[in-house]
Amino acid sequence: MFNLDVTLSNELARCYGCKNKPCQSKCPLENDVTGFIELVKNEKYEDAFELLTRTTVLPSICSRVCPRVKQCQSNCTAGFKGETVNIGLVECFLGDMAVEKGWRFSKISDELKNKRVAIVGGGPAGLTAAAFLARNGASVTIYEKREKLGGILMYGIPAFRLDKNILDKAISKILELGIEVKVNCELEKNIFIEDLKSDFDAIFLGFGANVSNKMRISGEDLKGVFGGNELLEYDNHPTYDGKNVFICGGGNVAMDSARTIKRLNAGNVTVLYRRSEEEMPAEKKEIAEAKDEGVEFLFHTNLIEILGNDKVNKIKCIKTAYEGDKLKNISDTEFFLNADYVVMAIGSSTNIKVLNNLGLEIDDKGYIKVNENYYTSDEKVFAAGDLIGEKSTVAWASRSGRNAADAIKNFLREE
Repeated sequence: MFNLDVTLSNELARCYGCKNKPCQSKCPLENDVTGFIELVKNEKYEDAFELLTRTTVLPSICSRVCPRVKQCQSNCTAGFKGETVNIGLVECFLGDMAVEKGWRFSKISDELKNKRVAIVGGGPAGLTAAAFLARNGASVTIYEKREKLGGILMYGIPAFRLDKNILDKAISKILELGIEVKVNCELEKNIFIEDLKSDFDAIFLGFGANVSNKMRISGEDLKGVFGGNELLEYDNHPTYDGKNVFICGGGNVAMDSARTIKRLNAGNVTVLYRRSEEEMPAEKKEIAEAKDEGVEFLFHTNLIEILGNDKVNKIKCIKTAYEGDKLKNISDTEFFLNADYVVMAIGSSTNIKVLNNLGLEIDDKGYIKVNENYYTSDEKVFAAGDLIGEKSTVAWASRSGRNAADAIKNFLREE
C-alpha cells in the first residue's frame, strides 16, 4: 500500500465531495476533481488516475504550474469556512505516482486507425492534441522547432518553477502512445504546410504566440531593452552583475523574468506595474516568492520613456490612478530612475511573418481565424491555443488542444 503523507491526508479529509462539483466548473479542463479525490481517499489510486486522465494528459505539470487559486480552487466549498482544498497537491500525487508505477494512458477507441495527423508545435496544446488523437487510434507525428518537446513548459517556465526532469517524464508518458517526434523542424523553413497536407489527413497548428508585445514608447529600440518571452525562451541573457533592471508587466512572465534575472546576480530588479498589487494577473504565490527573493515592486507606476544615447541609461515613469473605472496617468508626477536594462513583459503576440506565409485567414489581431470547431480557412488545417487568441495558461492551452483533437476526430470520421 502507498503511504500518504500527513499534508496530503489532511487535504483529502477537507474535501466535501460536493455533488454539484463547483471546482470542476472552474477547471479549464473540467477535471472531475471530487471524483478523483474520492477514489484517492479509498486508496483506488489507479482508478483515480484513469478518471483524471479522461480530461488531461499533463497532471504532474498542470498541478505544479497552473494558477489553481484563480481556477479550480476559487470555487472550492471548503474555502467558505477556511482554506480551500489544495487540489493541485492531489493531482500532483497522482501524476507522479503514474510515472513511478508505469501506468499508461488508456486507449479510448480505434476510430482513427489508418488516419495520419501532423501536429506542429510540441507545447501544451500540441502535446494534448497529439495524445488524445493517438488514444483514438490515429498515427500522430509531432513537429517541433526546438531540440526538445514542451514548448513554453521547456523553454519558458524557469526550472525553479518546473523541474525539467519531471517535464521529460510527463512527455515520455505521452510518447508511449506511439507518437512519432521530429525535432528541429520549423514551419516554412524546413517543413512546409503544403507538404504536410499531402502527407497527412489533417494538420494541427499549436506552436503558440511568444513574440513579446511592445509599449510603443520612445527609446524602446535602445540596446538593453528585451522582451521577457524571448529572454525566457532562449535563455540568452546579458551580464546583470550589479545592474539596475526594470521589468514592465504584472503577469507570470514578468515574475519569471524578474526572479530569473535576480538569480543571475542583478543589483536591483524592480517590477513596474501600472495598477495595484491586487490587480496583478500573476499568481499571488509567484509575487510573494519574488518579494522573498529580493525583487522590488512599484505599483501604480507607468513607464512612459526610455532614455539613452545608444543604450539604456534612464527611464521616465509617471504615477497612475483611477478616475471612475478608467486608469489614467496623473499629471505632474513624472520621475526618473537610473536603469541599465528594461524587460517588456506586457503580453505576447503571434509571429505574423510566419502566419502570413501559411495561406490561412488571419484576424485583425494577428491570430489564425478559426470557427467554433477549430477549423481554419483550409479544411485540412486546425489550430488552437495562443495561435487563435485563447487564454494563455497551460490548462487553457491543453483544453484548447483537446477540443481541437475532438474536432479533428469528427472531421476524419466523416471523410
